[in-house]
Amino acid sequence: MSKQARRWPRVALWLLAGIVMMVLTVLVFCPVSWMARLLEKQTAGRLILGDPQGSLWRGSAFIGGAAGDNEPVTALLPGRFSWQLSPLVLVGVVDLTLENPAALSSPVQVTGSWSAWTVSPAVLTLPAERLAGLGAPLNTVQPSGVMQLSWGPLELARNGPGVDLIGSTTLDLRDVASRMSPVRPLGSYTVQMDWQGSKATLQLKTRSGPLLLSGNGSFADGRLRFSGMAEADAGHADQLSNLLNLLGRRRRDGDRDVIALEFK
Repeated sequence: MSKQARRWPRVALWLLAGIVMMVLTVLVFCPVSWMARLLEKQTAGRLILGDPQGSLWRGSAFIGGAAGDNEPVTALLPGRFSWQLSPLVLVGVVDLTLENPAALSSPVQVTGSWSAWTVSPAVLTLPAERLAGLGAPLNTVQPSGVMQLSWGPLELARNGPGVDLIGSTTLDLRDVASRMSPVRPLGSYTVQMDWQGSKATLQLKTRSGPLLLSGNGSFADGRLRFSGMAEADAGHADQLSNLLNLLGRRRRDGDRDVIALEFK
């Protein structure tokens, strides 16, 4: 065997070693800006990681949104989210810590494998005014108030192209108002969702306020089905008449005039 022929295996080994080192370098120093571009592409620009700093393993950014192309990016959640991801994820062990004292009641721990994860309990606070940054119809309604999404331990698992979720989440909306109504606030509400795999049941209740909302629904196969009603208390029927007409169709429920809320 000639010297040139014996040299080729050595060259191939060095080339393979070089490729492995390049891949490891990219993984170790993977800039978070790459993640930001991926998220922006997957959500058609509606969700954005703003001012990303650091790497895939340790970094921070704010979560922003844009109403459309060439529209300014606004922060949807207060504060910056910071994260630490263990490199053990490369061998199938997920250990992620997510923090944001301005929005999260406590750091969120995500642990598990490539196919199943456990999410620790927490409360996420969102000023409703910032939802206008997501565009229509929220930029028309321009909601205000405070939204809090809370959850207990959540179990997630990959199921084909989707993800199954086991657990309960609660959305509390306090002192909700809209520029489309002179009545401020309209009320405070709770949406309870119980998740069982790819399906969920939900219940809407009014805690206080002149705009009374109630109903039950389900979420399955990517579709929301909901049946409920909206009505004004006796002292605000005239003031809320225009808003109620925008929500749905009027019908009689016994001796009451209510608005049917139907999504199928």
